[in-house]
Amino acid sequence: MPERIEWLDDGTAGGSPFSPRFGDRYRSELGGLDQAKEVFLKGCGLPAAWAGQPQWTVLETGFGLGLNFLVTWAAWKADPDRPHLLHFVSTEAFPASAADVLRSAQTHAELIPLAEQLQAQLWGLLPGFHRLVFEGGQVLLTLCIGDAKAMLREQSFEADSVYLDGFSPQRNPDIWDVHTFKAVARCCRRGTRVATWTIARSVRDGLAQCGFVVKKVPGIPPKRDNLQGEFNPAWEPKKAQPPPARRAPGSCVVIGAGLAGAAVAASLARRGWQVTVLDAAEEPAAGASGLPAGLLAPHVSPDDNPLSRLSRHGIRATLQQAEALLQAGDWGRTGVLEHAVEHPRKRPEAWRADWAEAAGDWSRPAETAQLAQCGLPPDAPALWHARAGWIRPAALVEAWLAAPGVVSYGRSVVGRLSHASGQWLVWDAQGRELARVELVVLAAGYASRALAAGAEAANTGELALQAIRGQVSWGRHEPGTAGALPAFPVNGHGSLAPAVPLAGEASGLAWVMGSSFERDNPKAEIRPEDDHHNFSRLQTLLPETARALAAQFEAGHVQSWAGVRCATPSRLPMLGPLADGLWVCSGMGSRGLSFAALCGELLAARLHAEPLPLEQRLADALAPQRAPAA
Repeated sequence: MPERIEWLDDGTAGGSPFSPRFGDRYRSELGGLDQAKEVFLKGCGLPAAWAGQPQWTVLETGFGLGLNFLVTWAAWKADPDRPHLLHFVSTEAFPASAADVLRSAQTHAELIPLAEQLQAQLWGLLPGFHRLVFEGGQVLLTLCIGDAKAMLREQSFEADSVYLDGFSPQRNPDIWDVHTFKAVARCCRRGTRVATWTIARSVRDGLAQCGFVVKKVPGIPPKRDNLQGEFNPAWEPKKAQPPPARRAPGSCVVIGAGLAGAAVAASLARRGWQVTVLDAAEEPAAGASGLPAGLLAPHVSPDDNPLSRLSRHGIRATLQQAEALLQAGDWGRTGVLEHAVEHPRKRPEAWRADWAEAAGDWSRPAETAQLAQCGLPPDAPALWHARAGWIRPAALVEAWLAAPGVVSYGRSVVGRLSHASGQWLVWDAQGRELARVELVVLAAGYASRALAAGAEAANTGELALQAIRGQVSWGRHEPGTAGALPAFPVNGHGSLAPAVPLAGEASGLAWVMGSSFERDNPKAEIRPEDDHHNFSRLQTLLPETARALAAQFEAGHVQSWAGVRCATPSRLPMLGPLADGLWVCSGMGSRGLSFAALCGELLAARLHAEPLPLEQRLADALAPQRAPAA
């Protein structure tokens, strides 16, 4: 449940927030705005320190009610010399509700518009990382829910500014102990500025032990002094995995104009890269991303395994992109009902108690009324995925490829890659040079395997990528059928998107069902028997709906689409470097809509030494895998 807050009547709008857990106020007795501005922002030399920088990263050890973030965001927004990209990474063990965060800002009218945007994204805050996106992707908040020490072990970046915040050392000593300061120090470079409101001797001694040089400075009432300093250890810090140097944007070729390639192109372009996308087909999204409509729904498992956690990271990222870029006819956040036909989907035990509300924002047991809308009995095993829906993948691809800095060319068949003088040369099948760039990203689905194997200087071997052919069946809404369709998509044994607006010159709605799953077939041929297979699965998934659609199948009014997906043995995407300047982003299987936006941001973050949008252990799990030797 969200952290309980008591609002004390102190004459201000909304009152003063008080924590019963720690017996302490969330902000200074005279209000938190001056503290946020004077202690933290100015204490770290901001905004002057970030002037003209391409990116700036602030690390905070206690998010609380988000006031420091809002003040920093407002200062960035008002500064004509602001960095192109502002990262704000904050840890919080006991997250407040979105309503309390907004209520806290009511005292400060200038922050309310920003607080409303923040409130809208504060949902589903289960333990772990949550990447929230503002200002068209130029302000990125990475909210890390959990113990600060554990959360910071899952990051790999160098902060430019550090806000040490939290309840007083006497009330919450864990956030101020030397182990937390060591975790913070691992995220600092020499010269990183640090600021805090407390001058407790234990804090000063702990910071000094971890390499911070600090001093007292005049405070703001009612505090006489504050603490400022910088990370400047007398020794040379040793880091197990030093973060890479921040890379300046340059020129890049992305091979593949599907979801994976378009997402990478857009993420790099937002950071200043000039991106050329090459695809063998005449138009973008001609492969698996040409699916008429796909479902976006999280994976749920009792142990909350990597696939489950990664799917939530990815769905949040995709929803942010869809809301910013797509029109109503190209997607719908309708929710998705998962009918667990083969075996019940069990949620993690911790979701039922400590994190019930946050978990319910994602997935909860389906209600009787929802089951009835699908013609299912009240005891049918099913989950309701609230933050889910359907998307037309080609529309998302088109929006990403329209980003400033991206150009896309069809009928550009890449034959091989070579490396010379620090650049990658891209050649067509006839041996003509197509491009000469600093960075190449292979995002061509199963075709990435052959390109990687033949790339000079890469020494990659065969990537563990598998071609999986799939066919969906679809048809128009006909008189008498619309009423038998559920009001929202359903998955669990195949899937059904019941009401997808027809694209192009056609009008009306269509239902889309599927999909078949054929391993090791790289050909996208249409097979009539696959339509029968899809219908057979629908009879199990939604018996009443299948009876209503049977006449369309019998009359031959059903149309088909086939594509070839690309998967890995782990069922996780494949993302990582194959050589200096050569990366792969592929293997998303049937979850391209869930994974593409996240992978694009992860690739860009790793190239630019930014804070990661997900936990380090999950990022490591996506490392390219090699196929076993024959």
